[in-house]
Amino acid sequence: MTLPAETRAQASDLIAFIDGSPSPWHAAASSAERLLAQGFVRLEETERWQLAAGGRYFVVRGGASLIAFILGGDALAETGFRMVGAHTDSPGLRLKPKAAHTTDGVMRLGVEVYGGPILATFTDRDLSLAGRVNVRVSGGFETRLLRFSEPMMRLPNLAIHMNREVNEKGLKLDKQTELPLIFAIAAADMDADGRFRSHIASELRVEAGDILTWELNIHDTQKGSLWGLEQEFIADSQLDNLASCHAALTALLECATPAATSLCAFFDHEEVGSESAAGAGGSFVADVIKRISASAGLDEEARLRALARSFFISADMAHAYHPNFPSAYEPCHRVMVNAGPVIKSNANQRYATGADSAARFIALCERAGVPYQQYAHRTDLGCGSTIGPVVASRLGVASVDVGSPMWAMHSSRESAGVLDHGYMIAVLTAAFQA
Repeated sequence: MTLPAETRAQASDLIAFIDGSPSPWHAAASSAERLLAQGFVRLEETERWQLAAGGRYFVVRGGASLIAFILGGDALAETGFRMVGAHTDSPGLRLKPKAAHTTDGVMRLGVEVYGGPILATFTDRDLSLAGRVNVRVSGGFETRLLRFSEPMMRLPNLAIHMNREVNEKGLKLDKQTELPLIFAIAAADMDADGRFRSHIASELRVEAGDILTWELNIHDTQKGSLWGLEQEFIADSQLDNLASCHAALTALLECATPAATSLCAFFDHEEVGSESAAGAGGSFVADVIKRISASAGLDEEARLRALARSFFISADMAHAYHPNFPSAYEPCHRVMVNAGPVIKSNANQRYATGADSAARFIALCERAGVPYQQYAHRTDLGCGSTIGPVVASRLGVASVDVGSPMWAMHSSRESAGVLDHGYMIAVLTAAFQA
């Protein structure tokens, strides 16, 4: 297998993007940093927008959802929007508001399960904390990003001598009693909560008493890597779905002067249903479209015409065929790693794909010169969903669900293909330039 230098560089850049984004708030910040470096202007929802022809802008809602767009050169009502959506959050473990406690001389941190992670994959890993903390300041509070890069906590397995059937029945963890993370040996001179808050305060260089609230997730400190005989695979956390965010962002940044207004929408809370102010089920993308339309002087009739001419690509990851578990897959829809983007279909609308939107995406793949694959879930297995149906129903636009194939989705350590990431960037670039 020959890996072009550009494709390998894109995969390495993806790893750097993920490793710099250990939480959805960091992912939005990493995206914003790249956008600013390429001349995009940050907008605030609380301010009046003054948009210039051909302008490049982005806006953040809730700290972890971001929409970036380039105003097209042609009339908006005649071209519509070219949109790609993805999500910044990943399933895993989130710290409770009062997390630190002592049990039998050991200091532990209580966690909640966020979304649907493979819990067993978080055991025996070098774990740490990342997210955002609200700190008291004069006149109110301010939000600060927090990241501990060094290993701080662990979820040790129970020895096989005390769990003899673990290899036959699998590792099962009680979410309340067996997920608290070991953090330290208890200290006689300080309570667990005070000791934990002091540790966070020291990192942020504030007083412990000024820490008000936090949203912190557990992250694996192991960096991403390329692997395989020819380094043709990628291993990292959060490939679902930061790989799609990176591909869409890279494609948008490669657009110089698109004819149609091009837009990337990265949402938080996809893994828990999208129904939030910052999620795909909220008003974020509709609000941005209304403000762009108003700036372009479109009345309601013209805005609806623009939406009717728009196309939305929901980019999330797809289930690659795993040769060790052939019975888990629909026999005629076994998609392969490094064989191209996957078009995902479901008769019950768990994906937004229709025959016409699938054909439109196939045409984009052919224009970009990349292969494509089609996926359907086994009929006797429950099918997951994405932001695709949510956004399609909110906006009423033609939509398709696609993704790069991957293994171990929702594991703390996922795998995907180097070539597939390059293919996805190429087809999304073609979508913005269509």
